[in-house]
Amino acid sequence: MSSVLSTFLQELPGPFLVLGIFLPVTLLLLLLIAYFRIKLMAVDEELSQISDRQNKYGSSLYRQMRR
Repeated sequence: MSSVLSTFLQELPGPFLVLGIFLPVTLLLLLLIAYFRIKLMAVDEELSQISDRQNKYGSSLYRQMRR
C-alpha cells in the first residue's frame, strides 16, 4: 500500500498538489471562518440590543407588577 502511495506522490507534480489541493482547501476554510465570524458578530449585536431593551423596559414592568 505504501508503494502505491509513494509512486502516486512521485508522479504527481508539486505545483498541482499545492495549487490544486492545498490552496483551495485553505481558502475554503478561511472563507468559512470569515462567514461564521460575521454571523457571530450579528448575533452578538442582536443579543445586546435585546438585553438593552429588557434592561430598559423590563425593570419598569417589574416595578409595575409589584405595585
